[in-house]
Amino acid sequence: MNASTKPTPRAGVMEIAAYVPGKDHAGGVSRVFKLSSNETPVGPSPKAMDAFRMAAETLEIYPDGQARVLRAAIAEVHGLNPANILCGNGSGELLALLANIYVGPGDEAIITEHGFLLYRIQILAAGGTPVTVKEADRRVDVDAILAAVTERTKIVFLTNPGNPTGTYVPYAEIKRLHAALPAHVILVLDAAYAEYVRRNDYEAGIALVSANRNVVMTRTFAKVYGLAALRIGWIYGPAEIIDTLNRVRGPFNINTPALLAGAAAMHDQAHVAKAVEHNQVWLARVSEALTALGLEVTPSVTNFILIHFPDQDGKRASDADAFLTSCGFVLRAVSSYGFPNALRMTIGSEEANTGVITALTEFMERT
Repeated sequence: MNASTKPTPRAGVMEIAAYVPGKDHAGGVSRVFKLSSNETPVGPSPKAMDAFRMAAETLEIYPDGQARVLRAAIAEVHGLNPANILCGNGSGELLALLANIYVGPGDEAIITEHGFLLYRIQILAAGGTPVTVKEADRRVDVDAILAAVTERTKIVFLTNPGNPTGTYVPYAEIKRLHAALPAHVILVLDAAYAEYVRRNDYEAGIALVSANRNVVMTRTFAKVYGLAALRIGWIYGPAEIIDTLNRVRGPFNINTPALLAGAAAMHDQAHVAKAVEHNQVWLARVSEALTALGLEVTPSVTNFILIHFPDQDGKRASDADAFLTSCGFVLRAVSSYGFPNALRMTIGSEEANTGVITALTEFMERT
């Protein structure tokens, strides 16, 4: 008989540091610009909002457990077979399912130095061992990943583009990584920011998934589609993996308002283009303006930038964070991602972006 006097979690669970999202408030100011969670300043498609409102008429009815309308919309826009698509309560649910199904005690899963914190959490929750490999100059190092692969490796989690770095791995390197992985290892390409990338040598992963049995790609509606509040994600993968995930997921894991709004948003690619255009313009302007102040900005292909501050009293990231917050600009501290002297800034509205530039100009000019 178990002699414990209270319920005890499985070994390893208490090693997990709970995920902490970016702050969303600033005291003592009349207006706050939240630039800590990589939300789009353009907002959701008006068509998605109309679909959301229409869903209010049938709230007594269970949602479609197969997410047919949403999978069909995704498949049509991306040229995919809907049978190879699974939708989830944010891509986080799908990443968690992958870890819990394919990783167990004694297994390893590889993550990179500055990768999404959720990977480590879910690997530990599954009873597995996260193996963290170094990045090279804030970029994923394919050779470092391959050097960490052992017979116990079950998954390689790769954020591409990276968060919070904003850097990316060219498709040729992704193919080289996959070609060298054992056939039983799943390569997870987390492409949450793929819509923002404008580089000829980048691919989100669709072609690689289509041609192989051990690659999956996850995407989200929380970023460029402006539906973060609805928690919609999707995964494209081989039939065997999709079938396995379907056996374990919750039966009604996406609510009807999310299904209808997500489908409408997917079909409104003109709105997506508007959001991407705004981002392209202001990503360049903000990066150039902050660099001109003497701050280092990691070149980004996403809707955010990583700003590095001088290592001197009064000028460090913590000082800048406090000053910006006092001005009503909330950025993301990224110490937990391995950058104790940097802040991540979402590209926001014109007013928010120019406000941060003005505030940091004052901050850097202070003695």
